[in-house]
Amino acid sequence: MPDATLAFEDGTLRVEADPALDLPHTEADARSKTRRAPAFRYAALREHLDERGLSYEDRVLDAPDLPDVASSYELRAYQRDALSAWEEAGRRGVLELPTGSGKTVIGLKAIEDLQVATLVVVPTIDLLEQWRRELEAEFGIPVGQLGGGEQTVEPLTVSTYDSAYLRADELGDRFGLAVFDEVHHLGGEGYRDIARLLAAPARMGLTATFERPDGAHEVVADLVGEKAYAIDPDDLAGEHLAPYDIKRLEVELTAEERERYEAANEVFTNYLASSNIRMQSGSDYQELVKRSGSDPRAREALLAKQRAREVMMNSDAKVDALEGILADHRGDRVIVFTAHNDLVYRLSERFLLPAITHQTGTAERREILERFREGTYSRVVTSNVLDEGVDVPDANVAVVLSGSGSEREFTQRLGRILRPTDDDRPALLYEVVTAETAEERVAERRR
Repeated sequence: MPDATLAFEDGTLRVEADPALDLPHTEADARSKTRRAPAFRYAALREHLDERGLSYEDRVLDAPDLPDVASSYELRAYQRDALSAWEEAGRRGVLELPTGSGKTVIGLKAIEDLQVATLVVVPTIDLLEQWRRELEAEFGIPVGQLGGGEQTVEPLTVSTYDSAYLRADELGDRFGLAVFDEVHHLGGEGYRDIARLLAAPARMGLTATFERPDGAHEVVADLVGEKAYAIDPDDLAGEHLAPYDIKRLEVELTAEERERYEAANEVFTNYLASSNIRMQSGSDYQELVKRSGSDPRAREALLAKQRAREVMMNSDAKVDALEGILADHRGDRVIVFTAHNDLVYRLSERFLLPAITHQTGTAERREILERFREGTYSRVVTSNVLDEGVDVPDANVAVVLSGSGSEREFTQRLGRILRPTDDDRPALLYEVVTAETAEERVAERRR
């Protein structure tokens, strides 16, 4: 008789064992008169049993066999280092590499090395289609798809986070490896359950920026593994990524814009002074939002902050600065980033730039990006929609007219211009900041 029996049941591990064993991560289940553990504790529980020399019957994984797969890719030195670090961490952990450095290739090599059924989880339909195309091209086998109007499961399957969330308890025993692309998304409240309900003992997270401002990366580290490897864009620039430079341009508000900005900012700061809210963290901002539901002064302060933000981020001088940048880079491929759709459409109309926002249909967006790729278009203006999760054609100039204080957002935008070009042109990122406004602090935070 084995000392314990492990089985998968609806996203949990059902553990039959003598209560005196005191197995970690488990708790008594009065209904089944067994013990239970979250499915993601499968590897840790098995390791504990092995270390104590206890015998156990393992019925957890019901994963189909993966046909022998092999990739034609040859890993670069830093990609080999990343994969080795993940292996040494027990085939668990997060790999942090810049956009354009070939994170997908590392994931493919992990699948090739392990030769087990694998689920790849991605945040967007664009990434889902990219991964599926790449896997089918490299391995030559059918690839399942969960999302984008399709629900097929194969030993090798790609899923959106949304679809994986809906089906993780059902499919949690079908895969030996789970690869989470843009793994920082897994820190979201609902998405965490995907990793909790999967039993896959091998787990890999891929991202350009792991840490989240809300601290949720600590949850991801528990579910997927700690950061096992990280490399900065600076370490790859000039050899594997394009060399790059960042230029910060400061512009001034007009007299009329300055008056509107100061008036709105005064309403906001006066309320803070009288309310003991110091705005030193995200929780302070959430407190202000909470109060705005019942306090008219808090609501007016919140609206005033938004008005001030719109003035500084959409100033006339920024538009003029962009005009000069576009004139200086007539022969370059340029992506212009803004924080607001209104400014996207304003710039699109003034400079006749193709525009991509969240309101742009999938077919239109693909057509614009394809024309950008083939050179019909040399400039594109966008809001946050191209920051991640979309295969953006090579560009060598980025202009950040406005954005948040997020280091992740800044890193992703920089990454859009770091793929090496045939002529080895250096990449250039312009950061246009409105002087003597809160945007100066925002720019410092993201850097």
